[in-house]
Amino acid sequence: MPKPAGSQSHLAYLTLEQLIVTLKLAPGALVNERQLIDLSGFGRTPVREAIQKLEWQGLIVVKPRVGLQISEIHNEDHQAIMAVRRRLEPYAARLVAENADVNHRTALVECAKAMTGAAAAGDFDAFFTADKQFDEIIEDACPNSFLISALEPLLSHSRRLWFAKATNSRMDRSVSLHVAVIRAIQQGDGNEAEAAMQALIDYLTEN
Repeated sequence: MPKPAGSQSHLAYLTLEQLIVTLKLAPGALVNERQLIDLSGFGRTPVREAIQKLEWQGLIVVKPRVGLQISEIHNEDHQAIMAVRRRLEPYAARLVAENADVNHRTALVECAKAMTGAAAAGDFDAFFTADKQFDEIIEDACPNSFLISALEPLLSHSRRLWFAKATNSRMDRSVSLHVAVIRAIQQGDGNEAEAAMQALIDYLTEN
């Protein structure tokens, strides 16, 4: 699903996705449109468009005559999600290293700084904001839109599953592995970017 970067609907989506991923909107909770408008601070139309994307990603379930439900977490999904990420995401990193423009590379460096600062402060919300920015830069820089369409919903589910078990030591290691990916992309090294992303996925799969 395409994202109109910087649009009100996309900003509403980012706000609500963060609330879901960081469990501030609890798995299984019933919510309504008015609550999501109030929580996000955006109007009805942007929130409705954000809900559509979150439904497409499987983070919100629309229940006729009931309302909206935040999807449940199923821990058994983790291995299935990571099996697909292991196949696709290293290739995406290679493509980004070989095709990213200077703006993408600069944004990734800033993202690395934000992740490092979040880890130093033990700030999980800030880390997950930076992690989402990392995903979005990769999505924007990757020239294969079909690859990104396959990965995008998996990343949000994976981040929510990971947050449920997050610790400071796990965050520190995740940051160092993200930084290795970013460094390889910054250097335009496709082989190294692919290997670094594989190392990150392997770590996230087992941790």
